[in-house]
Amino acid sequence: QVQLVESGGGLVRPGGSLTLSCAASGRIFSISDMAWYRQAPGKERELVASVGSGGSITLADSVKGRFTISRDNAKNTTYLQMNRVKPEDTAVYYCQAGIRTTATTGGFYWTQGTQVTVSS
Repeated sequence: QVQLVESGGGLVRPGGSLTLSCAASGRIFSISDMAWYRQAPGKERELVASVGSGGSITLADSVKGRFTISRDNAKNTTYLQMNRVKPEDTAVYYCQAGIRTTATTGGFYWTQGTQVTVSS
């Protein structure tokens, strides 16, 4: 079995910072992409950032220059550093990882989501 657990959500003031982390554990053969998505009320889930196993990074235009994504392969963990947050960053944030449990078996795993609220 594979577990994907995130932490770090909460309330933050506009202009402040917050770090989300997401750790995979269990029967893991390899992990490809690790990504963060978010879903605001009444909106579709959107990709915020992703990082490949080799370190390639994708960032949504709305967070470029403010958010960074990183990854610690030894810990099977990805981090989303959120700086200069804005009220429009308020959403439920989800972590997703492409995980192989054997050389030929795997899938995409999701966390349950953590609420990030940007408000004064």
